[in-house]
Amino acid sequence: MKIGKGVEWAVHACAVLALLPPDHALPREALADFLGVPAPYLAKQLQALSRAGIVTAQRGVAGGYRLARAPEAISLWDVTAAVEGTGPSFRCTEVRRNGPCGASPAECPRPCDIAAAFQRAEAGYRAALAAAPLSDMVAGGARTATPARKRRIREWIAEHATYRD
Repeated sequence: MKIGKGVEWAVHACAVLALLPPDHALPREALADFLGVPAPYLAKQLQALSRAGIVTAQRGVAGGYRLARAPEAISLWDVTAAVEGTGPSFRCTEVRRNGPCGASPAECPRPCDIAAAFQRAEAGYRAALAAAPLSDMVAGGARTATPARKRRIREWIAEHATYRD
């Protein structure tokens, strides 16, 4: 399964938003700056997350983004599905029916073993992502960050977050 960089950026954006104090938000430009990614491209990911109900957006002076629900209630699959869609990665085109020795429709009452294997793999992939909450990602980052980095992150958020009433 190929996962685009938009998913990576979206998960990291959600992880940063999970660190915000209650009633605060981060402007898109500040979030893009924190992640070191282009703001226009991140905007597309944030729009997808907003449409999926993962983040909320507010315009204006105190505008910005914040999580729409608790980090425990957002899985990596939620973010992946929001950014890349829920369509299957593998799409069977029934190659076995092509060519001079192709199988007849009667010989193909069910998906071939190749398609079935890809379907099982994708189901496992989706289940694994669905079982990985954003809160675990945030906790893992906190475990590995040095005290100095944690302090820099807190200070950066305090400087850039906007208050939402």
